[in-house]
Amino acid sequence: MDIFSKIAAGEIPSYKCAESDKFYAFLDINPLAKGHTLVIPRREVDYFFDMDDDEIAGITVFAKRVAAAIKKAFPCRKVGMAVLGLEVAHAHVHLVPMQSEGDMLFSNPKLKLSNEEFEQIAKKIREAFE
Repeated sequence: MDIFSKIAAGEIPSYKCAESDKFYAFLDINPLAKGHTLVIPRREVDYFFDMDDDEIAGITVFAKRVAAAIKKAFPCRKVGMAVLGLEVAHAHVHLVPMQSEGDMLFSNPKLKLSNEEFEQIAKKIREAFE
């Protein structure tokens, strides 16, 4: 079981933002902005485009709902979505609140947040998730 599967299963702590039977959303621990969230399929699959069509459609619709909650919790112009990441061999989508396209540059410095700040951010998103 990979690290993201362990997170989704509750074996490793995370700052949960939303979940369904097929997908799980949690805060990125090296965020570009407050509200930077990862969305993963519960099923272990390394490469996003190795998911079947229904799974890709499902994760996109789930991510749309999470993005709406992020935008409500952290007002921004848009919530950017990126499919990347070679560090963890588990498909995932980054959702990042942004005021400009530069906010999506993964080379930007990452925020350093306390445990309490992460908890508050996740709670705001969970409360806004519909």
